[in-house]
Amino acid sequence: PYSTSGVASQDLKYKGERAETRIGDRNRIREFVTIHRGTAGGGLVTSIGSDNLLMAYTHLAHDVRMGDHVILANGAQLAGHVTVGDWVDISPFAGVHQFCRIGRHAFIGPYSVVIQDVMPFSSTVGEREIRVFGANRIGLERRGFATPVIEALQTAMRLLTRSQLNTSQAIERIRAEMEPCAEVDELIDFIRSSERGVIK
Repeated sequence: PYSTSGVASQDLKYKGERAETRIGDRNRIREFVTIHRGTAGGGLVTSIGSDNLLMAYTHLAHDVRMGDHVILANGAQLAGHVTVGDWVDISPFAGVHQFCRIGRHAFIGPYSVVIQDVMPFSSTVGEREIRVFGANRIGLERRGFATPVIEALQTAMRLLTRSQLNTSQAIERIRAEMEPCAEVDELIDFIRSSERGVIK
């Protein structure tokens, strides 16, 4: 009850152009959720995948692209042009700045203010000073990731966030010292493709 889907964007640049909201299968959209359609500046589409849970009072602004199996807890807010990967958990009252990307299997803690990209597989928390606390171990274990993969991600996160190396140096060290791992490669590719920078 009282939720709205596909309504006009609040973006002041929106001039009534024909745009869409696409929603996949088996999504649970709860009370007072607001989902806005796309705009010309974002491809005219807001899209939501399948098997997501959008709890009460969550907001998806124009041109959001959300994958599958995402949980937005009560009051979580996504600004325009945000991209959310599969299996992301966003805690209550977290806010995500426009154009940010949230990588797959990331966890964002309650009341967090996200103004840069969130690395895939990470646990990222903080009100005034948001930072990565390591791999999203609990979420990854629940989804059946093997222990060596989780440990490799944890090591990579530690090098990226606690080694006193800059990002380029940390990536070089990961490449030089760690065994090949598809998930670590995905993490590095995500960082290298970031336009806003990543939260460390």
